Amino acid sequence: MKQEADLEYTGFWLRVWASLIDNVILLLVIAPPLLAIYGRGYWDSESFVQGPADLLISYVFPAIVVVALWCKLGSTPGKMAIGATIVDARTGGKPTVTQFIIRYVGYYLSLVMLFLGFVWVGIDARKQGWHDKLAGTVVVRRKPGAGTPVSFEEVHTT
Repeated sequence: MKQEADLEYTGFWLRVWASLIDNVILLLVIAPPLLAIYGRGYWDSESFVQGPADLLISYVFPAIVVVALWCKLGSTPGKMAIGATIVDARTGGKPTVTQFIIRYVGYYLSLVMLFLGFVWVGIDARKQGWHDKLAGTVVVRRKPGAGTPVSFEEVHTT
């Protein structure tokens, strides 16, 4: 990793903030088509998935977009807002597509276990959630006062 001394693991509250940003953006993108297809009743339904369009718009589309952003930029808009990027935990280099897919699937494991996998970021010395541990990734950012935010190209090129 270039200028490794200037980087730090990104902690729990910053990552919560990044996640909120990402989820608001995602909601603004997926809510209109869901409303157009299913109407206002969509929001009142107790069904987990209301149909094939719901499955595609609510689950498949976000997975593809997030993994694509990670592959291309090493980050999501929320992580970019806090100056963070995802790197391979062992090498500090760019994670593989497989690592990114495992990381995304790991979100669901972290979620269904009463959010403990996400809370783990606040406990772990390397600030890794269970999704990071499963994928072998860490989230890093430039230390405050160390200059500009860390860029994907800077971390992922040697």
